Amino acid sequence: MSAYAFPGLANYWIAIVLMMIGLYVVMAHENLIKKIVGLNIFQVSVFVLYISMGKVKGGPAPILADNITIYSNPLPHVLILTAIVVGVATTALGLALIVRVNEQYGSIEDDDIRDLENAE
Repeated sequence: MSAYAFPGLANYWIAIVLMMIGLYVVMAHENLIKKIVGLNIFQVSVFVLYISMGKVKGGPAPILADNITIYSNPLPHVLILTAIVVGVATTALGLALIVRVNEQYGSIEDDDIRDLENAE
């Protein structure tokens, strides 16, 4: 692989790095807020991956014209818009659940909640 191929793959490398950071945050931290942040980072990596696949270098928007033969696929962009809305709703629901857990147990740490559950 030549050094000239790397800039073309930068979006994919960014997606992989973001995905691994998000996965690490979800698995390594006990704080529920940090887990939500990790899920959001993971979600953004998927957005970057899908948008990168949908873009064609030198391809304009798919407008009906006689001289356009190559165009970028708009479907990944539309799917990502929908996924962003679902992601915001999921994040809001997760944060609302964390508020309820904090009211119930007085903590948002997994270990503390697990200890309180086992003590009952």
